[in-house]
Amino acid sequence: MSADTAVNTANEMIEDGASVSTERFLTFSSDGLTIGVSTNYVIEIITNHIITMVPLVPNYVKGIINLRGQIIPIIDIRLRMGKPSIEYTSSTCIIVLNINSISIGIIVDAVQQVMDIDQSKVSPVPVENQQELINGMVSSSDRSVILFLDCEQLVQSY
Repeated sequence: MSADTAVNTANEMIEDGASVSTERFLTFSSDGLTIGVSTNYVIEIITNHIITMVPLVPNYVKGIINLRGQIIPIIDIRLRMGKPSIEYTSSTCIIVLNINSISIGIIVDAVQQVMDIDQSKVSPVPVENQQELINGMVSSSDRSVILFLDCEQLVQSY
């Protein structure tokens, strides 16, 4: 049994006679939004890495990094979602993801926390406000809304 299968199996709980499926998400902020990405995709979080610029790519592709011999493209998630660029700060970091055996890094404003989300509480994004990279949302206990990054779409669109 793989580690992912073990985690997913462990996250299937019986509560009041009903099966509740939870999934673990790493949350991060981007342009004032809280966004979650499944920890099944997260490889690591890095800071202070030198990004090599690459010509003739969209503006949201910031370049590539060499991470222990592996070349990884880096996308500024803020720019990819059509938001304005900002100066990077000490809390800015890169989340390295592995999506269908493709490694990609996303630059985020700040990493927040890892949380377990009950999948039955995830709602679709309202159609009139649908964002192609967001595939769901949920209200958290502090009344904020967490949006969920569609990693499959991220890889297809870059």
